[in-house]
Amino acid sequence: MRKIILITGGQRSGKSRHAEELALSLSANPVYVATAHVWDEEFRERVKIHQQRRGNEWTNIEEERYLSHHDLMGRVAVIDCITLWCTNFFFELQDVTSSLDALKKEFDLFTAQDATFIFVTNEIGSGGVSDNAVQRKFTDLQGWMNQYVAQHADEVILMVSGIPVKIK
Repeated sequence: MRKIILITGGQRSGKSRHAEELALSLSANPVYVATAHVWDEEFRERVKIHQQRRGNEWTNIEEERYLSHHDLMGRVAVIDCITLWCTNFFFELQDVTSSLDALKKEFDLFTAQDATFIFVTNEIGSGGVSDNAVQRKFTDLQGWMNQYVAQHADEVILMVSGIPVKIK
């Protein structure tokens, strides 16, 4: 039976760790779908930390855009994360509307599978308003995509200082 769980929160709030623990509680061999594009060495180190935390029981998939190309039928999957996934479309398309349309379409195709999806995302709009026009556009895109996923989610969890708070 298909299930969508959204885990959201601020940077270093424990989102990924909670998603991984939840996936392991639901499956002996979950899938980890990494959407990151590695832009620099500092980010590469962040990715290594995430990878080292996961054991051999995980099936790892790296996919920057087209999640629906992967068959996860009957599996439990952590998708980490929507923010980086949005970045990849926004960087390619350079437009909020076309990026949001592409993301929604891809989300719908991907989540049509009979699987358990645990999406991780960031609440980047919870901070101050950026003085950078491109950053404001991206924050809008991210916020609208988070709303779209939350509307389709069976559960939404907000992470606050490592503590999961059930929202939906």
